Order: sequence, then structure tokens, then C-alpha cells
Amino acid sequence: MKRAIVTVLGSDRVGIIAAVSTRLAQHNINILDITQTIMKGEVFVMIALVDIEGATAPFHEIKADLAELGASMGLSIRIQLEEIFNAMHKI
Repeated sequence: MKRAIVTVLGSDRVGIIAAVSTRLAQHNINILDITQTIMKGEVFVMIALVDIEGATAPFHEIKADLAELGASMGLSIRIQLEEIFNAMHKI
């Protein structure tokens, strides 16, 4: 299994999780675990662990597509390979 981390940040509004999960499904990416919170009642924060093994597009295209979705929604949406995410967040 090849895994990645998706992060979403921005102003809270209806439909964020729906839009992100729909876009991931369009790329045949399965959400393995997801957490989200609303900070101070307005800032939406989501982190998802996803399986990209069966993805229907190259990783760089998925990354660009999610960034484009984020821009269209006024959000920051990023995806990183799990090993890179872990290396960046090691203490």
C-alpha cells in the first residue's frame, strides 16, 4: 500500500469534506483515516491518510488537481507522500 497525507486549511463552510472526498474518489484514492476540526469557530483544519496505490493519475497531477480545487474554494489543499510528511515532522 502506498500512502499519502492530505491537509486542508481555510475558512469553514459547507461542503469542504464532500468536495475533497469526491475529488479523491475521482482519482480512485481511498481515505483510510480522517480528522477535522474547526478552530475558534471559523478555521477549518482537516488531515486525511489516504491510499494512493490504485490512483488513476500520476502523483504530480493529483497534487496539482487538489491545489486547483483548493484555490477555487479559497482553501489550501496539499498532498504529500507519507514518508515525506513523516520526515518533515520528526522531532
